[in-house]
Amino acid sequence: MGRFIGAELQQVLRLQITLYACRERLLAATDPEALHDLRIALRKLRSLLRPLRGVEACDALQQQAAELGRISGPLRDLEVLLAHLQGLGMRDAVSRRQPRLLEGYRALLADDALPALFEALDQWPHSWRQAAADAELTGLAKRVKRRLAKQQRRLGEALVDPAHDRHRLRLLIKRVRYGAEAYPQLSGLSANTLARLKAAQSALGDWHDRLQWLQRAEQEADLAACVATWRTALQAAEEAVDLQLLMLQEDFGC
Repeated sequence: MGRFIGAELQQVLRLQITLYACRERLLAATDPEALHDLRIALRKLRSLLRPLRGVEACDALQQQAAELGRISGPLRDLEVLLAHLQGLGMRDAVSRRQPRLLEGYRALLADDALPALFEALDQWPHSWRQAAADAELTGLAKRVKRRLAKQQRRLGEALVDPAHDRHRLRLLIKRVRYGAEAYPQLSGLSANTLARLKAAQSALGDWHDRLQWLQRAEQEADLAACVATWRTALQAAEEAVDLQLLMLQEDFGC
């Protein structure tokens, strides 16, 4: 087994251990960072697997990781909102939503997506070794490098599109950044570029949160007191995003 193929195996096994630990922390219901850490581990796993699409050994695992990421996203959004409301001292608003959060944890733990992911993780090492033995992984590092470069080209094109969509740019930036973190030797991106990607992602995250919260406030009357503040913050976030995106144009040949 080649060095690259062996390194992939070790990284996935380490993430499997992390995901098991996060599940136990969620079951204990005493760790407010458990879901956040679970999603970070899922993101790292998906970033490893995304450039390997088309490799049969990886496709099922990628699908299960994506599904768990999808169903846990709204729960994480609720966690972020509650932390924000707590910081504002809005205890009643937090108390009204806390049962929904706890029920969300229970629903996530009971969902078929969690055991399905662990079943796929258990099966993956054998499938990966078999794919290597069958010469299905020949030239894999070069394929990954080409796919990372393609992601970067897509981001560069989107950055100069006058009709660019911030939601799509947020997704593209995350994919480029996390892909580079998963494959630092293949991405070709400098530390400075990675720092700018991180700053742009953070600014887009602030914008996305405020936009979501304003949408919630249209349906949840007890959030009305925050609307003016959130609108001001949204405008500031949009300005910060535009500045960060302009800086990124220099890094991606725009």
